[in-house]
Amino acid sequence: MNNLKRNRNNEVAAEEQAGNANRRPVELVYLPLITHDHREQEDFSKMSGEFSVQEYIQELIRSDPANIVKICEPPKGADTAVWQYEHLRQFVLELNLLVVQLQGICNTKSCPKMKATEEWLYLCACHPTTQECPAIDYMIHTLDYAAALLTNQKYFPSRTSIPPSSSKHMSSLVRRLYRLFAHTYYNHQEIFTEFENEMHLCERFTEFASRFDMMPPKLFCIPLFNSRVRKTKE
Repeated sequence: MNNLKRNRNNEVAAEEQAGNANRRPVELVYLPLITHDHREQEDFSKMSGEFSVQEYIQELIRSDPANIVKICEPPKGADTAVWQYEHLRQFVLELNLLVVQLQGICNTKSCPKMKATEEWLYLCACHPTTQECPAIDYMIHTLDYAAALLTNQKYFPSRTSIPPSSSKHMSSLVRRLYRLFAHTYYNHQEIFTEFENEMHLCERFTEFASRFDMMPPKLFCIPLFNSRVRKTKE
């Protein structure tokens, strides 16, 4: 997966309107992501600055992307809402990498609708009225929306403090982002498996969403990671 090995040093980007499937997905943060580095983890309590949580999460991922629990567990002293917010920014970045792998394979002919199984059809809300979209369009629209939301100063004016009223936007976004994994798992399993073996992204997302009760258990439809879904109240 050569695309996964490249350093991705693009500037922070967010677009207000959804684009078409020919446009490359937007990216939220910059870092050489897929460079596994097993150096000793920096002590979070000694980190400072508005990007300290982002940097800490990225260090955890680089150190060992398979250590899902450690990556998702807030360190002592971390603000829980900020921790969730920074994880969402990171998920959007890495989901862009998944979409890059799907382009050319997932297209308007192979996947004219955004489905997981036949029982799960997802409608795209990135239009004046909710409507069906080809899967690749749906995924790009969703990532564009996510980038615009997470960089919207009205809802997220600071990287160090999240307004309580903005939490609902994060939960809603989690549900929408999970659908990208669901479609890929059920319709492009070879790509899903190869990507997951490298990134452990869906497993991490499942652990994150369940740990913070951001999705009801019944919406987790990928059986591979059922063991990470906590049986919390809906």
